[in-house]
Amino acid sequence: MVRLPVVMMVIATMAAVVPYTCRSITTNNHRLHPVILVPGAGGNQLEARLTSDYKASSWLCNRWLYPLKKDEGGWFRLWFDVGVLLAPLTECFAERMTIYYDRDVDDYRNAPGVETRVTQFGSTQSLLCLDPSLKHITSYMEALVESIQQLGYKDSQNLFGAPYDFRYGLASEGHPSYVGSTFLENLKQLVENASNANGGNPVILVSHSLGGLFALQLLNRNPPSWRKQYVKHFIALSAPWGGAVDEMLTFASGNALGVPLVNPLLVRNEQRSSESNLWLMPRRKQFPVETPLVVTPDSAYSSFDISRFLTDIGFEEGVYPYETRIMPMVEELAAPGVPVTCIVGNGVPTAETLYYGEDGFDKQPEIVYGDGDGTVNIASLLALEDEWEEEKDQKLKVIKLAGISHMDILKDDKSLARIIDEITTINSDISSSSLASSL
Repeated sequence: MVRLPVVMMVIATMAAVVPYTCRSITTNNHRLHPVILVPGAGGNQLEARLTSDYKASSWLCNRWLYPLKKDEGGWFRLWFDVGVLLAPLTECFAERMTIYYDRDVDDYRNAPGVETRVTQFGSTQSLLCLDPSLKHITSYMEALVESIQQLGYKDSQNLFGAPYDFRYGLASEGHPSYVGSTFLENLKQLVENASNANGGNPVILVSHSLGGLFALQLLNRNPPSWRKQYVKHFIALSAPWGGAVDEMLTFASGNALGVPLVNPLLVRNEQRSSESNLWLMPRRKQFPVETPLVVTPDSAYSSFDISRFLTDIGFEEGVYPYETRIMPMVEELAAPGVPVTCIVGNGVPTAETLYYGEDGFDKQPEIVYGDGDGTVNIASLLALEDEWEEEKDQKLKVIKLAGISHMDILKDDKSLARIIDEITTINSDISSSSLASSL
């Protein structure tokens, strides 16, 4: 989940990435553990092209008309493009972003005639900002990357980025999830290549938001021997371990994320189609059955009523994938055995209960706010403290930053200082070991 000044929805595109091959580095940098950044939803640039199978819903969305700017292969910037803030173009954008669950193959797919790709896998370049022509107002990880580079890190040498398709998520065991699983394989290869290219030093994974869920799945889907060899530490920023009430708003009424020009109903169907949005529904262990999250004149819905909630808002097709693919996967947040540091914001008003009136879900609700980082509820941000309380072999450190929002954690000076301090402390271990071995 991500909130940017110009973001109007949580979206992604289908990844067709090739595992990145790391280049060799200088001897001086062998003392640094390589760092891999895993962004949140909406946190990297995405491209698309339209084939003859694409059927536009209106003349304006015709593939020859919009957008006009394409490269020789027909590829154009899909995320982020400022044109989507205009209502007619928002509809074109939404139909190209919508994905579909195919029950026959038990997996998600792109809209017909829409091909999408993630660019610059392995580099941090597509994570710095979402649109280079609007660099300042679409800045994402730029401040964090620059802070890490001040420690001596260099892009694509010992500092890497792992952009991915964040419309697509992962599924429980026994269910295919081609796009999400492909990303995990590419991320695994990047981890191995980064370590091997840096003197065998294991990597530091640094994630933001949804990226933390992917990173934890990467660790837990690989054997302990692999984790021990290749991953030194996992730093999770603003990870929604237990989902968020904000997702229920997204599914019920659409979420314009505060952008005044966008009608949330225009993007609601696209947002509902996102597999990763289902993954971010409130988790039962963090949101107890007696706590209503959505209230209407006729009913109330807790985290135990997600299937009924999806049906009542008119998205019954989401029930089957939620119950079969998502619920079994989120029942447990297994401890990976790798040291984990969670850095979270708190004390920022965060949606806790949504109240709908007689007009139903087509109107935005009244919102009662509670604690969190403005996007993710505090119970979700701190879920690992309870989840791993009995795990004696799991190192967990939680750092709370008062008043830091979900996005400010990547930019605020106080937050950046804590992140850099963690990376420096982790690197001090290898420096001490190297010094001892030389004596």
